[in-house]
Amino acid sequence: MERVVVIGAGVIGLSCAARLLEAGRHVDILARDLPLETTSSVAAAIWYPYRALPFERVTAWSAASYTEFARIATHPDTGVRMVCGTELHRNVRPDPWWAVAVPGLTRVTTMPAPYADGWSFTTPVIEMPVYLRWLTRRVTALGATITRLALTGLPDHASVVVNATGLGARLVADDPAVQPVRGQVVYVEQVGLDRWWIDADGPTYVVPRSTDIVVGGTDDEGEWSRTPDPDTAARILERAALLVPDLSEARVLRHKVGLRPARPEVRLEVERLSPGSTTGGGIVHCYGHGGAGVTLSWGCADEVTALVSGLVS
Repeated sequence: MERVVVIGAGVIGLSCAARLLEAGRHVDILARDLPLETTSSVAAAIWYPYRALPFERVTAWSAASYTEFARIATHPDTGVRMVCGTELHRNVRPDPWWAVAVPGLTRVTTMPAPYADGWSFTTPVIEMPVYLRWLTRRVTALGATITRLALTGLPDHASVVVNATGLGARLVADDPAVQPVRGQVVYVEQVGLDRWWIDADGPTYVVPRSTDIVVGGTDDEGEWSRTPDPDTAARILERAALLVPDLSEARVLRHKVGLRPARPEVRLEVERLSPGSTTGGGIVHCYGHGGAGVTLSWGCADEVTALVSGLVS
């Protein structure tokens, strides 16, 4: 059985590992950060293609992930639910470029000022701490190992390496095109909210979960700080209260910051190595998902699995 080493234990790495295991591969996961320590764990994690290109590939990956998340949502222990919500805009917009990936997107006809346009649809909402634990159990039950290891380069002695290192690809893949986009969120108490809301001009988003609500956010390119800023948090809550007035009295529970791994385009491709390389089959790179790692995860994992099959078959 071919040995595949997956580098990275965020949602992309774990999803790739799951698909590879289902295809009969032996998978070892190496990661500096364990799943609940990754940027994925901070994500508000609503299915929504954000800061990811190219459009055509992202739409296809997003559609595949939507289908898989809808299936997963039928299992109550996964942390995935299908939730209806609304995205509002302050000026009239055409349908979103990813609309074909979503069944049942409908235009909003009435909305409060200052909004002038919007649409509603049902989409997966993924409660990441619950989901990452479930996904970790899934891959280990299928036979994967997960080892904490800080790598400065690609591992040796594997049939194939899957590089799902996110922002770490700057070092591991020597790719300076990967840049952080800082996202700060505030977690507030659940006040009975059962719909998500987005104001894309903020960006502002309000995502209800089982015991709290994730309120965001920021979009700070090239910013590496993981320290929450109190003034930024206040502005986030002010914008969110415009979308959902009930949040104005919600108790703040905690603050977090995540660094999205942005890139001009998602890198999902094979790098073939020289015949003398200790990594025999080659490398499948899968990183640079920006703010859409969860949204693209299963679609990308399917393509990674197909590319691995082409390297080792």
